[in-house]
Amino acid sequence: MAKCAICGKDVHFGNNVSHSHRRSNHIWKSNIKHVKCKVNGVPKRLYVCSRCLRSGAVERA
Repeated sequence: MAKCAICGKDVHFGNNVSHSHRRSNHIWKSNIKHVKCKVNGVPKRLYVCSRCLRSGAVERA
């Protein structure tokens, strides 16, 4: 679910590193919104990241 339908932005994996340099797994999720967009003139619900919304890559319905 946490994937942009326009640009394909997905979750990112990495490590949390504490002050003592101990590492633990961490997941960063993209800022995904469930919005109503126009696709070929037809309103449709898509999962879109906030960057695609802000740049105007999709037209809201």
